[in-house]
Amino acid sequence: MKKSCHVMPGQMCGGASQVKPATPEIQKLCDQIRSAAEEKAGKNFAHFQAVSFCDQVVNGTNHFVKIDVGGGECIHARIHQKLPCYGGEVSLSDIQTSKTHEDKLGYF
Repeated sequence: MKKSCHVMPGQMCGGASQVKPATPEIQKLCDQIRSAAEEKAGKNFAHFQAVSFCDQVVNGTNHFVKIDVGGGECIHARIHQKLPCYGGEVSLSDIQTSKTHEDKLGYF
């Protein structure tokens, strides 16, 4: 049986959205991947606050998030969220470490 999935209004498949200030929903996603991000980075973060994000609609959504990890440092995280019709699971795809607040957020 074929599942029915739809793109959210205002989103274009394949293209990244504009960078926007982080929302409570984005912070929830960050909270879910924190331990995986710490494992990939090889250290524990004293702070883990989403700052900004952009989205890319693919087979689900890639959320590119700038996260303040304290000490003037940020990381960029690519968080994949499956479509709700496929369970909506959230996973950390990749991170970039040693970023600053001034580093631009985008596809990686």
